[in-house]
Amino acid sequence: MIVRLLSSLDAVPAAEWDALHEGRNPFVSHAFLSGLEQHGCLRDDWGWTPRHLTLWDNDTLIAAAPGYLKTNSHGEFVFDHAWARAYAHYGREYYPKWLCAVPYSPVTGPRLLARDAAARRQLLAAIIEMTRQTGCSSAHINFLDERDDAACDDWLPRIDVQYHWRNDAGWRHFDDFLGAMDHKHRKNIRQERAKVARSGATFRIVHGDEASEADLAAMHGFYLQTFADYGNSPALTLGFLRHLARTMPRQLVMILADHEGDTIAGALCLRGGDTLYGRYWGAVRTLPGLHFETCYYQGIDYCLREGLTRFEPGAQGEHKIDRGFLPAFVRSRHWIADPDFAAPLARWCEEEAVEVRRYATQLSTHSPFRAHPEDRR
Repeated sequence: MIVRLLSSLDAVPAAEWDALHEGRNPFVSHAFLSGLEQHGCLRDDWGWTPRHLTLWDNDTLIAAAPGYLKTNSHGEFVFDHAWARAYAHYGREYYPKWLCAVPYSPVTGPRLLARDAAARRQLLAAIIEMTRQTGCSSAHINFLDERDDAACDDWLPRIDVQYHWRNDAGWRHFDDFLGAMDHKHRKNIRQERAKVARSGATFRIVHGDEASEADLAAMHGFYLQTFADYGNSPALTLGFLRHLARTMPRQLVMILADHEGDTIAGALCLRGGDTLYGRYWGAVRTLPGLHFETCYYQGIDYCLREGLTRFEPGAQGEHKIDRGFLPAFVRSRHWIADPDFAAPLARWCEEEAVEVRRYATQLSTHSPFRAHPEDRR
């Protein structure tokens, strides 16, 4: 078994990398991850240096983990700034650390890509050995799915809450979805959608292979506008969007809003096997209800038409509950090299998990859905 630490995914043929996962999650695809590298989305000074860990049987790739050497914690969505401060307090260095994740993407999916369970175990052992040899303080796996989480049962666990739409009831139309809600929430959503309709805004669903250069440029402009509004540095380039449209033509989904002859807003999504993933949104004109329609209701409509059963519109946002997105746990795992820090951080994780579960229980009491179908309040 040969372990190779790669500074670029160009060192692995796309077909070999993609043979290690089921292809249902677009974010771990070779096209997505290599596109970030090729089109200027990852920079060392932003703290993202590719260090992909791979296992080979002679010339055959048997396992891989998309990995990055990190000199800060920006763009990860699993917040460990308190850990870094604790290290600094005791005169230790928390950075660099090694992170297995998809940059800028708080999306659950496979992280330990492997041909079988044995290769997955070997990959985990190689991650720990690599972390020790390179002098990193720790190794982290963010937003991993349940199978990978189970494989990391001796790593420190953390959980958080996102808000996901699920069609477990077999709804076929938007009115079916609304019919499952109580009167108050059903009325509010109808009123929000009516405001947008009265404004004259119309909406287009544009897949990558349907997108014009103007569509891609408009969507990237909306993305830049949102980051400028919040004072953040945008990482995704127009070249990256063009790359997605070319290499993932049916998985790139853009929801574009037109008004009075102009494209004024858009939501950038990716489509997986049974899930729509909302990633970014932006607008250059303000209309009543435009944000909710573009980011949520048009996405739900798309899922219902296409037979998708989940819609994950991104991190944070309790306001999503009123619109049918219910709390769901997301996971991360952490291996700490220094035993003097491993034990207290384990206690910290346990205490955090108690609070997160208490918070999720409280949120669940605010569901907009009726408890029983016959309840017509």
